Amino acid sequence: QVQLVQSGGGLVQAGGSLRLSCVASGRTYSSYSMGWFRQAPGKERELLASISASTSRTNYVDSVKGRFTISRDNSGNTVYLQMNILKPEDTAMYYCAASRSYSFFTGLMPPYAAWGQGAQVTVSS
Repeated sequence: QVQLVQSGGGLVQAGGSLRLSCVASGRTYSSYSMGWFRQAPGKERELLASISASTSRTNYVDSVKGRFTISRDNSGNTVYLQMNILKPEDTAMYYCAASRSYSFFTGLMPPYAAWGQGAQVTVSS
């Protein structure tokens, strides 16, 4: 079992940066692959970035490549999402998730073992 607690988020101007953190409880954290999703009002939740458990391979959706970076600190049971060059269209609720399934091509796969509580990111123009 793993539980996830998020921190970070907030309001930032376009072009600015934010970092989201997701701390996992449980001794098996390092065995989980991790991902960051976002959901804007009226839209489906989308997977943005993933990092695998075994090799720390990363995958990104095209819209955030080159701007967002996912990383993990297994000693601290934490996964991060560094978001740079933020745009108004990045405004959404952001969630971290854990899974034991990972695709080399697309990243984190269901079933998802746990979700963070969500953090609002608002980018003003």
